[in-house]
Amino acid sequence: MTRSSSDVEQQPQTSAATTENSPLEARRVVALVGKSVLFKGDLISLEDMTIDGRVEGTIEVRDHRLTIGPDAHIHADIVAETVTVLGSVTGTITTSAAVHIRETGSVEGNISAPRLAMADGAVLRGRVDSGSHSAHQKKSQPEIAPVR
Repeated sequence: MTRSSSDVEQQPQTSAATTENSPLEARRVVALVGKSVLFKGDLISLEDMTIDGRVEGTIEVRDHRLTIGPDAHIHADIVAETVTVLGSVTGTITTSAAVHIRETGSVEGNISAPRLAMADGAVLRGRVDSGSHSAHQKKSQPEIAPVR
């Protein structure tokens, strides 16, 4: 009797865990802000994110990728590993890897990134600083005093 009870208990737990974990893991691959969403404030994500709606404030996706969809209107300062812009961004973009502005993308503001790629038709109004990453690396290296 104890044996059949434990068998019955184990089977639902195993199947329920498999059923619940698979869709949850699939949803967590990329966080999404839909195009009907207006978000005001500080948006912080610990996973890759795609934004198709409107965001006003700040966006922080430090060690992950951020995609600004073609319908997105962003009025925010952005910090991410990589940013791909297909929509409209007004604000400062700071990345540790790269910024990609696609054909439909536009950025009005300053960009600080080691790499910048712009497609034909992309719009950029602002200043680009691609040396901040290498300058940061140089600062972290010890200085060697000249020998006298």
